[in-house]
Amino acid sequence: MPRLAPPTAVLLALFVAILGGEPAAAQQGALFEQSELWVETAAGSRYRFDVELAVTGAQQAQGLMHRDEMAADAGMLFVFEPMRPVSFWMKNTLIPLDMLFVAADGRIVNIAERTTPLSTDSVPSDGPVKAVLEINGGMAALLGIHPGDRVSHAAFGP
Repeated sequence: MPRLAPPTAVLLALFVAILGGEPAAAQQGALFEQSELWVETAAGSRYRFDVELAVTGAQQAQGLMHRDEMAADAGMLFVFEPMRPVSFWMKNTLIPLDMLFVAADGRIVNIAERTTPLSTDSVPSDGPVKAVLEINGGMAALLGIHPGDRVSHAAFGP
């Protein structure tokens, strides 16, 4: 899907403000840059995910809220600068997620599996992280992804 030109984005935001709510295109991540990443397990398996990048404060605040489904090979990568401890919640998030907390070198620090939709409970990292990869709930266990495995993406360098 093409990125919106600035005047179009302004008109879309104005339209949303007047009518209230969030347009379907925004709910589906039309305002997020798309990328791919790989998760490499200690057992030698590699899994590709098509992710949306949440790098701005507005993108990170929206995250995957208000979506009722996500493709099995999809996800969202939240990138933080500088690296720091982070905590998420599931308010307005309708699907269970696995949250993979990732250090600057791409190593998975900890995983919160099958987080509870709509919960306001805090889901913290086990220390400073560079990013959080959100994938469908149960996918980490299904694929055998564990702390110590690696995420390969430009956010973690070459």
